[in-house]
Amino acid sequence: MLLLLAVVIGVLYGSAVYLLLRRNIFKLILGLIFLGHATNLLLFVASGLTSGYPAFIRFVTGESESMADPLPQALILTAIVIGLGVTAFALVLVYRFYSVTKTVDLDELSENE
Repeated sequence: MLLLLAVVIGVLYGSAVYLLLRRNIFKLILGLIFLGHATNLLLFVASGLTSGYPAFIRFVTGESESMADPLPQALILTAIVIGLGVTAFALVLVYRFYSVTKTVDLDELSENE
């Protein structure tokens, strides 16, 4: 499982870098989305994969080491929410950029200044 997640993280980071280097603004946004998902998966794997109880659901005295750590889960959930907000804002900027320039090429941005 850990090896599969490491491969998925590598593919997501590689795809994100490739898409960030393209001159198309839609591909740039897709690269940012892939970068956020890869980072969330990296945090998930770095926190350790355990098959314990969910945190604070069935708290039994003396079994606290079998519970999952809630801190990485909260960090990843916060990152997902922030990533959604940044993606929505970026898509609005892309829409505005396209409505003004009638192109999705980033080279046109420097020419239209």
